[in-house]
Amino acid sequence: MHLGFIGFGEAAFELAAGLNEQGIEKMKAYDPLWNVPEYSELVRSRAEVSHVTIVESSEEVLKDVEAVIVAVPADKALEVSAQLMSHVKKESVYIDVSAANPDVKKQISSNINKCGGKFVDAAMMGPLPVYKHRVPFLVSGDGSDIFIEMMSLYGMNIEKVSEMPGEATAAKLIRSIYMKGIVGLYIELLEAAHHFNVEKLVIDSLSETINGRKFEETMNRLVTGTALHATRRSIELGGTIDMLESATLDSSMSKVAKAKIEKLVLLNLKEKYHGEKPEHWRQVIEALKVTT
Repeated sequence: MHLGFIGFGEAAFELAAGLNEQGIEKMKAYDPLWNVPEYSELVRSRAEVSHVTIVESSEEVLKDVEAVIVAVPADKALEVSAQLMSHVKKESVYIDVSAANPDVKKQISSNINKCGGKFVDAAMMGPLPVYKHRVPFLVSGDGSDIFIEMMSLYGMNIEKVSEMPGEATAAKLIRSIYMKGIVGLYIELLEAAHHFNVEKLVIDSLSETINGRKFEETMNRLVTGTALHATRRSIELGGTIDMLESATLDSSMSKVAKAKIEKLVLLNLKEKYHGEKPEHWRQVIEALKVTT
C-alpha cells in the first residue's frame, strides 16, 4: 500500500501515525508549510514520528500512490482539487477529509471523476488524537467501496453512507449543530450558575435529568414536550433572559433558543393533538416544514 497526503497538519499526522503502526510503510506527504521557517520544524518532526516522507510538491505526492488523503482547510478544498486534476491517475482514490460543504464536495468529485479518479467524501466523526486511524469515518462517493476495501485491512473504522458525494459531510456538519452549539449553552449555563453560586445544584439536577435515559429518548421527549408546551416554556425562558440581563450576563444562546421555541408556538400543536404531545420528533419537524 502506497498512501499520500496533501496537507500534513494534525489530522493527517494522526492518521499517518496510526497507519504506520498498522504496517503501512510507504507514505509521503506535501504540506505548503514544509519550508516556512515558523512551521517547517513541526512538519518535519511529525513526518519523522509517523515515518512519512515529505516531498516538495503536491504533484510529487500523486506520482506513485494508490490513494491520497487530502486534508486541507475547507475553503481551499475545491481549489486544491482543481490544481491536482491533471495529476490524478486513472482509478486512483482521492479522499477529501475537509469540512467543505456538500455542494463543494460534489464539485470536487466532478473534478476528480473528469480525470478518471475515484472520489471519497470522508467525514471524521471523533477526536483524532484519541482514535488516530481508528477514528469513525462516514464516507460517500464513487470511491467509497474501494477505500473501505483498502483501509479496513489496517483497522480503519469506515461506514459507507451512499454513492452521493457530500452526504457524509452533511452528517458531520449537522452533528456539529449539537456538538458546537451545546458548548455555547454550557458556557452560558455555567457562567450563570457560577454567578449565582448554584453550580452544584444545577449540575446535579441536569445530570439526573439527562443521565437517566438514552440520548434519543431524551431528545424525543424534550422536542415533543416543548412542542406541546411551547408557550409556557418560551415565557419561562424569557424569565431566564431577564435574570441574566439584570446580572449583566450574556444571554445570547437563551435568546436564540427562545426564538426557535416561539416558532413552535405558531404551530399550535396542542390543539392539533387534542392536548396530547406528538409521539415522535419527526411530527414536529414535518409541522415546521409546512410553516417555512
